[in-house]
Amino acid sequence: MHTPERYSALPSYAFPRLRALLSGHAPGGPEVNMTIGEPRHAMPPFLDDVLSTHTAGFARYPVNEGTPELLEAISNWIMQRYGVRLPAEQIMALNGTREGLFAACMALCPEPAGNTKPVVLTPNPFYQVYAVAAVSVGAQPVYVNATRDTNFLPDYAALPKDLLDQVQIAYICSPANPQGAVADKAYWRDLLTLAERHDFRVFADECYSEIWRDTPPTGALEIAAEMGADPERVTVFHSLSKRSNLPGLRSGFVAGGPDSIRRIRQLRAYAGAPLPLPLQAVAAATWADEAHVDSSRALYQEKYRIADDILGDVPGYYAPQAGFFLWLPVPDGEAATISLYRETGIKVLPGAYLSRDTETGNPGAGFIRVALVTEPEETRTALKTLRAHLYE
Repeated sequence: MHTPERYSALPSYAFPRLRALLSGHAPGGPEVNMTIGEPRHAMPPFLDDVLSTHTAGFARYPVNEGTPELLEAISNWIMQRYGVRLPAEQIMALNGTREGLFAACMALCPEPAGNTKPVVLTPNPFYQVYAVAAVSVGAQPVYVNATRDTNFLPDYAALPKDLLDQVQIAYICSPANPQGAVADKAYWRDLLTLAERHDFRVFADECYSEIWRDTPPTGALEIAAEMGADPERVTVFHSLSKRSNLPGLRSGFVAGGPDSIRRIRQLRAYAGAPLPLPLQAVAAATWADEAHVDSSRALYQEKYRIADDILGDVPGYYAPQAGFFLWLPVPDGEAATISLYRETGIKVLPGAYLSRDTETGNPGAGFIRVALVTEPEETRTALKTLRAHLYE
């Protein structure tokens, strides 16, 4: 029996790789899991009341694109946050943002023409679904290193013109996972200008947009609106997982041009799994509330200060502008991960598990990713231990 070859070059996913790496090693102290981006701050206080009010909805098939109430709440949030008014027809609720990041590529990337594959650009390191989406549509993923030299954002404009002419989609994550870098207005303008010049779409993964140090990150939609860009040029993705500490709710949204969202909705009707109605009610209430977001953000801002105090003088330390990861330099990410776990019990993720080898090397090989998702005092203790083990 033949099996498809299109996924044969994919490495194991990051977390199975981590389990295999640490298999057979005992923790050197109480386990502290700083590997996964799973927020552990308080959930919105109204969640139980909203859910209990709408439990009868579990007896009904959910609305595919999102209930009118949910789409209105998202539209209002986009207007409040970015000053852009989108009608419901330009938004679709997602069963987890990863669904949208994959489905949008399936719905919007053209098929290969003859022997020429479409190109999908992705920052390197990156959220792994970008690559799987590209492979699934028969495109060529091109990994563009995002390093300190490029302010931890990919410099797509530096690519050869003939390659850019083959690009159909460019993924960009801002705030960046894992580095915490933020695309400013100039970066967005340059990227959208490049996309217009070479006629490709920009997929803006903005799932960490509400966790920031000093200033709310600029969004792709607001810059596209200022520039008068083609509405089909930009598709954005947001999530309640990080903003509202609800990774288990599996709720996010995709927004973009009317034709783009129509095509994504059409694919969802055949192959998607919409969010159950009671959970859509919870999501609508959550997008409409900012108080819980402000409280959670204050805790992250406290943890930025803790990280800066403990690690700020480490050579190569980068103070993240947003998000909740530290991208810490080490001689070897896997060796540091094993050593840290065996000696202290702290679990982190080797940076190479989030990136790919390129002609200039693997940009994640000399890093570990550390998730600042625990409470501030636990974070403080863990980072002091980490520093003593890795940098003293």
